Amino acid sequence: MNEVRVLSASGQIGSGFLESSFARGIELKPHVIGCDGGSTDSGPAHLGSGKPHFSREGTKRDLKLMLQGRNRINVPLIVGSCGFGGGDDGVDWMRDIALEIAREEGLKFRLALVRSEQDKAYLKKRLKEGRITPLNPAPPISDDVIDRSSHIVGMMGHEPLADAIEHGAQVILAGRASDTSLFATVPLMKGTGAGPAWHAAKILECGTACVVQRKRPDSIMAWVRDDHFDVEPMDMDVHCTPQSVASHTLYENADPFLITEPDGTVDTHGARYEALNDRAVRVRGSQFHRAERGTIKLEGAEFGGYQAIIIGGVREPFIIRQLDSWLQAMKEKFVPRVHEMFDGRLGPDDYDIHVRVYGRDGVMGKLEPLAHQVGHEVGLLFTITSAEEGTTDAIAKTFAHFALHYPIPEWRGLISGIAFPMAPAYVNRGPVYRFNLNHVVTPDTPLEMFRTEYLEV
Repeated sequence: MNEVRVLSASGQIGSGFLESSFARGIELKPHVIGCDGGSTDSGPAHLGSGKPHFSREGTKRDLKLMLQGRNRINVPLIVGSCGFGGGDDGVDWMRDIALEIAREEGLKFRLALVRSEQDKAYLKKRLKEGRITPLNPAPPISDDVIDRSSHIVGMMGHEPLADAIEHGAQVILAGRASDTSLFATVPLMKGTGAGPAWHAAKILECGTACVVQRKRPDSIMAWVRDDHFDVEPMDMDVHCTPQSVASHTLYENADPFLITEPDGTVDTHGARYEALNDRAVRVRGSQFHRAERGTIKLEGAEFGGYQAIIIGGVREPFIIRQLDSWLQAMKEKFVPRVHEMFDGRLGPDDYDIHVRVYGRDGVMGKLEPLAHQVGHEVGLLFTITSAEEGTTDAIAKTFAHFALHYPIPEWRGLISGIAFPMAPAYVNRGPVYRFNLNHVVTPDTPLEMFRTEYLEV
């Protein structure tokens, strides 16, 4: 029976893994090592700014161990969604780290850089042709939306990664990629069942998220075969169960049994989970339904202005019992102050002040079922946003003082209603971004939206 061994170093490069776990995985001679590098989970900032999520130090440590392990057994190493957002800046950032490690450790390999950042002229052409369609939910799309995007990436499937391996790549640093494609590529190339390959990849992409009583991010291995796969964590102190693996199959899916990929859908309706022993699980019955035409998901982020935050707490019961009206009146009464400050040049539509109330509904907002149960104190998070950094800074400085002493009807004199935990009370966050695309493109081929560069390291 065809068997392909796939080692997932960790759920995300930079988050770490036990060196002993990874070493055990290398001893089992995997055919490929994979690790995800990014996500949209942390919002649009990393895609919009091009700045990475994890530290360079943590990322270098993880990549060094992966490159050394790959070198010992001479198999492909695939890292996807480099730099977290998966844009060209993220690929370049990871490339520089890899080259630095290679120099320091005397490593040699053929490196493929697979870029996923999109050409705006290409996207406008596809939009005009009616080949860009919205997902649910999706904001409106137009040439103007495309133009004002800071960065737009396409989420590649396994095909660009397979193409790089076929051209001799030993290490692949990819832009935005389907998390599962990193782990399904080599099993598919070696002819395992598509259902087991894609389902195993779904379990591997988050590292040890599928184990019982997870201690930390760590390494995990899958043995992918024609009609099933086995999965086992590399740390001997943790274990998988049928329930833990089945539960992770449901993770982050709109449908608990159908997982959409660029070229088809993983169908786990018929999957059966059984314990091989007290640590490993076997999964049978997964299917893969290939789409008539593949699609590539677009992710875009645009500049949303400059932002500052103010953090404060309120314990005064007179304020808490009229908190909403107090906060609303505070914002309304501040409008004339802004008008004065900027000599009438700035109106209410030119800036935004938003408040989130922690201790009541700060996490879930309108969905909070216990919003009426307010405790003896609440935390307030104000965000101030405008198009100019200097404007945001000026408004935040003034609003912090204005809010601190904003009165209540029960007291005619001066009050200090908010306790600030830091000084100054405001923090300048700099530029902020918002997602502006959640669409798919129908390309002519799975490779046309991606660019691959090869380096002999």
